[in-house]
Amino acid sequence: MSISLIGKNAKESVTLKLNEMFAILKAKGEPVIHLGGGEPKSKAPIDAITAITAHLNTGEVRYAPVDGTIEMKRAVIRYTQDHYYRKVEPENIIISSGAKQALMVAMQAILDPQDEILYTAPYWVSYPEMARLCGAVPVAVTPEDGSFIPRMKDIEQNVSSYTKAIIINSPNNPSGMIYPAELIKEIIEFAEKKGIYIIMDDIYHSLVFDGKKTANPFDYISDFSDNSKLIIINGISKAYAMTGFRIGWALANKKLIKAMANIQGHQTSGPSVLLQKAAIGAINGVQSGVESLRTTLENNRNVLISKLNALDGVRVTNPDGTFYTFVDFSKYDKDSTRLSNFLLEKVKVLTMPGVEFGMEGYLRISFCGSIKEINEGVERIKWALDPKSPNELYIGDRKLVRDWK
Repeated sequence: MSISLIGKNAKESVTLKLNEMFAILKAKGEPVIHLGGGEPKSKAPIDAITAITAHLNTGEVRYAPVDGTIEMKRAVIRYTQDHYYRKVEPENIIISSGAKQALMVAMQAILDPQDEILYTAPYWVSYPEMARLCGAVPVAVTPEDGSFIPRMKDIEQNVSSYTKAIIINSPNNPSGMIYPAELIKEIIEFAEKKGIYIIMDDIYHSLVFDGKKTANPFDYISDFSDNSKLIIINGISKAYAMTGFRIGWALANKKLIKAMANIQGHQTSGPSVLLQKAAIGAINGVQSGVESLRTTLENNRNVLISKLNALDGVRVTNPDGTFYTFVDFSKYDKDSTRLSNFLLEKVKVLTMPGVEFGMEGYLRISFCGSIKEINEGVERIKWALDPKSPNELYIGDRKLVRDWK
């Protein structure tokens, strides 16, 4: 059988694979705890449900415009004014089937084969694969000081004549760190000077803690005309806990948005009218659910960090936002895939191996589940890793016995 080079080289998403594994184990009745999850447990806002139901009851569910309905674009215009303090026009917006698709069509619209696209490590697992799907070259920028936040020097050292774009994800998946405003300013000004695209992956920008704020890229660009190289990606999945609705968007200059729409038109056409109605309901509706989720996540983070800090030899960096923490377990095993598999096999706790995010020896641990899951999950991890642990552990009526050193 003949398979294309892209088909042969495209790697499976480890996060989606492990999510599938969790669902299979759960269906079998296994007492598995998911500490690797990437979706909030809150229900979708009632305004979203009301809006989608009202439209469904009309029976008029038709094709959507390729770049999104005008009503949805108006909602994004409002969202942009509320969060970025900038008025954009409908032609600056494309609505896609999730933020991931918005990012993908943006890459397809700007990248040629052999172009390089930079992103900072640790990074979201899909960035390098999405670049390869465009025939481009992914370049991870790993901070020299061992932290999760790069210096401008780190980025400059990795820029070449082939560099076409830089992706900034703040708050960052998987570390949860917010990049300082001064760094964002430096990166944007450097990119404008070099004629490099800046892609701001802002999907977590509303889920921040301790009174902190994310930098507003519009504060630092010289203009947002048709020469602008700024692209902002966002969506409803995280802040509104609407992961399954698959509605995201991109903001960019009008020429680029037109090119992205042309590409999307041959891929999926416009996203579902029904799902856009739900997104409109969420964005235009009561926003208390976003703050409630943010508060819950901040509390969950505090509980998780407290539990992890009690583990001997584990190095924890307190996340500023998202619902992840990226934890250094290298004292126990420098092979994060092996360690993740070990924890799943021995104590039925699912974590995400750090190597998939560009840093070995780490595990991404999520705190978007319940406090009970967090407490029990970390207790199981401690029992599995601490040689001083009792020989036996009960999970419900199931007895586990330590048969390893």
